[in-house]
Amino acid sequence: MTIENDDGLALRAATAEGDVPRVTVPLLAFIAGAAVATIYFDQPTVTLMQASLGSGAANIPTITFAGYAAGVLLLVPLGDRFRRRILIALHLAGLAVALGVAALAPTLTVLAVASFAIGMFATAAQQAVPFAAQIAPPGGHGRTVGKVMTGLLLGILLARTFSGFIGEYYGWRVVYAVSAFAIALVAALTLPLLPARPPETSMSYGALLRSLALLLRRHPALRQVVLLQACLFAAFNVFWVSLVFHLATPAFGLGPNAAGLFGLVGAGGALLAPVAGRYADRYGSAWIAFGATILAALAFVAFGTWGAVSLVGIGLGVMLLDIGINSALIANQTLIYGLDPQARGRLNTIFLSGVFIGGTLGSIAATEAWQHGGWMPVCVVGGVAALASVGVAALGLRRSS
Repeated sequence: MTIENDDGLALRAATAEGDVPRVTVPLLAFIAGAAVATIYFDQPTVTLMQASLGSGAANIPTITFAGYAAGVLLLVPLGDRFRRRILIALHLAGLAVALGVAALAPTLTVLAVASFAIGMFATAAQQAVPFAAQIAPPGGHGRTVGKVMTGLLLGILLARTFSGFIGEYYGWRVVYAVSAFAIALVAALTLPLLPARPPETSMSYGALLRSLALLLRRHPALRQVVLLQACLFAAFNVFWVSLVFHLATPAFGLGPNAAGLFGLVGAGGALLAPVAGRYADRYGSAWIAFGATILAALAFVAFGTWGAVSLVGIGLGVMLLDIGINSALIANQTLIYGLDPQARGRLNTIFLSGVFIGGTLGSIAATEAWQHGGWMPVCVVGGVAALASVGVAALGLRRSS
């Protein structure tokens, strides 16, 4: 597998190794957002999938997240060994194919396999974020990573708006078909427009994977932020996986489009990502992460207190949850990218493996909580996960002081 020899095309995007064209960071932000959005399309449309392919479609969001976790573990470390520009293009090409298969899936089994592949190849987003850290100027890692993460976080939030609207009026298959076409276009732009950067290590693939455990043992701060963000992302998925079912109850009587529109409410949290990055550069990530976890915990107070009967209560909780989780994510990724510049991809793998394992567990917990009691058990489960993140962040704050 030889994918490093692309220097000819590289010079079209950057005239010198140290030169970063203005288009680079915005394009990375768009790639991150477009790729990661695909793993959230099934959340507002899961009820439509159930009507089309059977009740087992309720597990599709969990399968997608499991695929993402697998991609983070198996594919993201390659970013340290090969040129990320080419890896991003290959990921996006595979993602476009998987989305096309999902759009045409005749059975639930085919959709499940395609959804797992969508999750794996959507990790193009997690090649884009370390790439941003690699090209960032000295002292500006938080700011540059924050800009790319703005795109990623907007993708997460607006994915629900897009899929909810398209799904309700045109069907869930159209969501995947349109996305397959769009991702294919982005893949075609990647090679001509992104600059080349050399690999950060010459380690073999096996050595890369074996080094993950060593890096985890070597960096206590890494272990702490992995656990913190895993708890937060579990809480995040507990809410979002359950929301479409909650809004469909007689108390609201709303469809997938309404669930998707709440993504617009949380978009403000994504727009604050560069601010969180700048403050992480200036004051350190521990304080930002601690404050962020408190906001996430307060979100579940709002969900449980007002969200059972009020759309305003749900909206307030969404704002608190998304601002908290997004701010913590930026602060924690700024921290880990500074631990070992030659291992950014592997550090990201460790970090995000924990995060998406937490997300997968949150999806499972949301389904179980909803089936065994509805909205209040969902709020309790999500609140416990958020409170656990507060405790972990407090330990991190104490360690950094």
